Amino acid sequence: MIAYLDNSATTKISDGARDVMVKVMNEDYGNPSSLHIMGVNAERHMKEAARVIADCMKVNPKEIVFTSGGTEANNMAIIGTALTYHRLGKHLITTRIEHPSVYQPMLFLEEQGFKIDFMPVDGEGRIIKEKLYEAIRDDTLLLSIMYVNNEIGSVQDIEEIAAKIKSIKNDIILHVDAVQAFGKYKIYPKKMGIDLLSVSGHKIHGPKGAGALYVSDKIRLKPIIFGGGQQGGLRSGTENVPAIAGFGYAAVEAYTDFEQKTGKMYELKQYFINEAMKLDGIRVNGLPASSGEYTEEQIKKTAPHIISISFSGVRSEVLLHALEERGIYVSTGSACSSRHPRPSVTLESIGVPSDLIESTIRFSMSDRTTREELDYTLEQVRELLPKLRRFVRR
Repeated sequence: MIAYLDNSATTKISDGARDVMVKVMNEDYGNPSSLHIMGVNAERHMKEAARVIADCMKVNPKEIVFTSGGTEANNMAIIGTALTYHRLGKHLITTRIEHPSVYQPMLFLEEQGFKIDFMPVDGEGRIIKEKLYEAIRDDTLLLSIMYVNNEIGSVQDIEEIAAKIKSIKNDIILHVDAVQAFGKYKIYPKKMGIDLLSVSGHKIHGPKGAGALYVSDKIRLKPIIFGGGQQGGLRSGTENVPAIAGFGYAAVEAYTDFEQKTGKMYELKQYFINEAMKLDGIRVNGLPASSGEYTEEQIKKTAPHIISISFSGVRSEVLLHALEERGIYVSTGSACSSRHPRPSVTLESIGVPSDLIESTIRFSMSDRTTREELDYTLEQVRELLPKLRRFVRR
């Protein structure tokens, strides 16, 4: 049996998104900047994708800028904001548990003379709001915060945070990395007070190579990629039309039967965690410590698809490869940084002991994950843990 539980790294492309891409590649393969009918047909796919993605967020399609993925969208939002508005302030705020595509641009801007504050989080991975609000200064330009943490599934109170920070300083710009949240939550930037929002196609059964940045019509960004002036000059380069079309199709699919899909994932998550809790020597990360079963209310305070568990006495990479040999695919953390071994800043920030950080596995589902996959995974973990722990002790 195959159990693919690494959906936070990437999802399998849906049949519908794949078929749209094949059609574009085979039939509507013109350059969308060309004036002839082949170019017009290609541009039509882009406009349709922008329309449906904008509909999901209840924004204007003109506020959608296509990128190569979440990393580029995050870089565009953070660096573009700093370049545009640096005369208004050079103080930026983020958290200690951001994705590297937020953290690294912040370090780059720090080298350029910006002041960066990295806000702490509590033991469940939620920003300590009082410290955030106290950190806002007269020269604070930007807050960048992720909606859903990609390692432990903690969820931030974005709408509440947006309202509070703008009551303290009404011109602060809010960027939200929603790469792990889009398709799992209904996100309405205008209603929620979000100025910039990053999303990605391959996390929702769309293709790799397509993402988007929502840019409020009140925000002006300087580009970080220059050239032919595509997309209003914000993102030069011939657009990846097949991937953009596939992304648009996947976005529509993600929000079709939305409550049913998220409800199913929450049920599976609660079941998996409570079954795993019956094993010796484990810690569930991103949830309060518990000696009994987790309730539906507790589970629903986290994202529906991400489960982080530390297994004492066995290194995560050893367990990962042992599961791989049995057709189970998981992650030791963020796939984007897993090839650059270093302790997880997220797990450190929520107080996970160093020995358990090195023993942590991320299981991540999609709406296509089945109970049978989870039962098979639990069965194999139960069998493997005693063997691997004996091996480590020797």
